[in-house]
Amino acid sequence: MARLKARYQVREPEIAERIGASVSSVNYWSRGLRVPRAKHIQALHDAFPAISVAEISAAVGRQVPGPLSEAAEERLLELFRGLTAEQQRIKEIELQALNEANRTRR
Repeated sequence: MARLKARYQVREPEIAERIGASVSSVNYWSRGLRVPRAKHIQALHDAFPAISVAEISAAVGRQVPGPLSEAAEERLLELFRGLTAEQQRIKEIELQALNEANRTRR
């Protein structure tokens, strides 16, 4: 966040306004107290394109989600459709846990 602030000569209120986040959230991210969600990392890149999603993610301690092609998405959906309702519920819980771990991993 310090690099972004210096490169674009912006302060936390302007960053927050440009990405649709609260000033307190940006402050928490800047101080390393919280990790921004993927949508906010993407919004930071969109608003400040000189800094890549990978750079922002690394700076805030968040792993970058892997790419998902349309073909890969279709394969995963097909596999999921082959599961029983109970198995689908279990996989959904597992995926939610993995996503949460990626959001909070430092």
